[in-house]
Amino acid sequence: MSKNEDLFDISMILMTLFSLLETIRDENNIELVYDIDPTVPKELKGDSKALLSLLTQILTFVFQNTERDEIVLSITAPEDFFYEEIVTFSVRDTGINNEKMQSFVQNRLENSLKPLHAVVQKSNENPTDIIVSLPLKVDDIGNRRHYRLPDISMLGKKVLLICEKQNVAKSIKKMFRYFLYEVDMGLEEYKKKGSNLSYYDMVVISDSMTTPKLEALILHIQLKNPLKYVVVKSSNSTDVIHREVDTAYLIKPVMQESIYELIVSLYKEEIRDRTIKPENITTIIDMGKYINHPLKLKGQEYVESTMAVRKQEENKNKKVFESDTEPVLDTELGLKNTQRIGMDYGGKLRAFLEAYEHSDIQFRQLVKDKSVWAIKEFLTKIEKEARLIGALRLASLLNKANLLFVYENQDELPLYVSRYHLALKRLKQEIEKFLNA
Repeated sequence: MSKNEDLFDISMILMTLFSLLETIRDENNIELVYDIDPTVPKELKGDSKALLSLLTQILTFVFQNTERDEIVLSITAPEDFFYEEIVTFSVRDTGINNEKMQSFVQNRLENSLKPLHAVVQKSNENPTDIIVSLPLKVDDIGNRRHYRLPDISMLGKKVLLICEKQNVAKSIKKMFRYFLYEVDMGLEEYKKKGSNLSYYDMVVISDSMTTPKLEALILHIQLKNPLKYVVVKSSNSTDVIHREVDTAYLIKPVMQESIYELIVSLYKEEIRDRTIKPENITTIIDMGKYINHPLKLKGQEYVESTMAVRKQEENKNKKVFESDTEPVLDTELGLKNTQRIGMDYGGKLRAFLEAYEHSDIQFRQLVKDKSVWAIKEFLTKIEKEARLIGALRLASLLNKANLLFVYENQDELPLYVSRYHLALKRLKQEIEKFLNA
């Protein structure tokens, strides 16, 4: 075991990993999916920086060399996790040839494995698998990755899950099954249930597959039946268009915490009011005519997606956001500000990157947790730091977000998560360009 044994949240490691790999994922159009067994403790002890570096190195290699459009990172641990156990990280079916794989492991991965006492295992199922096992500890013996819903009536709901990518759907299905949910995945399983949309408590669908016709249908059903409508969307999506239908969101990467928080947010009011779902309601619908299929099938009506219908409005919104008059980084102002207080500008920029490089992940989590005071403190602190270094566009965005509390429009905070992510990304590029000049 490495001497560096800090306590870390595995979910935060995976969120950071997802963010670090954003550019290469987008360039190669690859979906990264997490599959975490419930036996993996939430909090672990070990060298978290070395672990993040190792996973980043492995997945970067995979994304650069695979022809797959979905990559699944699976994490498993023993059923009885007692103090120190072996945790396994697997990337299955990469499709990368064996010679290239062996060269990567022997020549580039060896130094990253040593600090963690990690080993690469051979796969008996598929030679293109990458399987790494390493010892990790728990700080509190008996602390398990349990998610207990606050009311028993939140358990055992029925879900219709329609996703563009199969592995995304399988991962989400597994996480709903943890709460004893009955999940029908895809149109074929839906048809086997008699194509009765009213049978379900929840419809979960990829953002790219939604359509105005579908949302009009869901809205009509919601008038007489408490059907929940959940859209799975990317974390860097800039879609801020208001939907007429009552909508909840699952933001990728979807993890068990995401499903838990979704269920609680969807049903807390019904539990409080003891709302009872009406029985014997039947709504026979051919869902194939209402969703946007990723591929047009022979003899099948192609429905234009909601995203395509709103693309013009979304692009308009994006242009408004990008046309802010404030510069991304006013270096002259930043230099003047730091000189006035006796600081080195370059050093302050490096300190800002080190402190806030992944603050978009923190902001997203604070908004999900609805931690009002923590959000206010976050916005005020980073706005002050941004103005000091001359990051005026980011500061302006944070000021606008802070005004939501003044006008009691906190419901709009989720819209600022993706905006903050984009603004921070552009700022990092400008800072790195200045430092490397």
